Amino acid sequence: MWKVSPCVVMVVTLLSPGAAGASSYIVNPTRVYLNANASSGLLTLKNESDQPLRMQVKAHQWAQGLDGEIQLSPTDDLIVFPALLTLKPGEERRIRVATAVPFGAVEKTYRIYVEELPPTTVEKSEGASVKILTRMGVPVFVQPPKPQAAAVVRDLRLANGRVTFQLANTGNSHFLPSSVVVRGFTASGVSVADWPANGWYVLAGTSRTFSMALDAPACGRVGSLLVEVTIGETVIKSPLTTPGGACAE
Repeated sequence: MWKVSPCVVMVVTLLSPGAAGASSYIVNPTRVYLNANASSGLLTLKNESDQPLRMQVKAHQWAQGLDGEIQLSPTDDLIVFPALLTLKPGEERRIRVATAVPFGAVEKTYRIYVEELPPTTVEKSEGASVKILTRMGVPVFVQPPKPQAAAVVRDLRLANGRVTFQLANTGNSHFLPSSVVVRGFTASGVSVADWPANGWYVLAGTSRTFSMALDAPACGRVGSLLVEVTIGETVIKSPLTTPGGACAE
């Protein structure tokens, strides 16, 4: 198993000779959902650069650590075709994605990576140049017959001016919070400050740990904290009283 950042990865390759810069391509859609009524789907890949692109498409099983990092491992659960292709400038191709495993009671999660490969030939030019090879990840969700996400805030604590808690998914499918924020109030209920955090996928049966430092002098005025997590139209709230303030508890 290996871990990656949840963003687009760029690999820098030294070419001599060659054209410097990064290629431009589009992958659509940015998420794929497979279910009993649609056991396969399509990714559209378009070359928007003025150079041919060599591409490789790989599927990985996707798990998640407590801090939200992506954990990938090899899998044969997904069928991806074609796995290797070359796109002419302006060309558009479709990639078929299908599940090779049965649908279960809990959602299965994968990530497909569309990777740019180094060109086989380069144009003659003076000196060496840098080629930026990009890799884009697309989540794939193999859904259960009745997907249902359920979120709960657990282990809300305050120590040394830092608030920590876990956002747990007790349902059978993923959710993606649009907002995660810790709100501070005085003992009389007056708003003091908000401390936002970046939301990210929480997969079925997993938890994500959040840890935020409450900056002074605002934390000295805090008499209570409220964690608010927004998922779609649902807002989950979890309170914590801090009678001694929030700076040093």
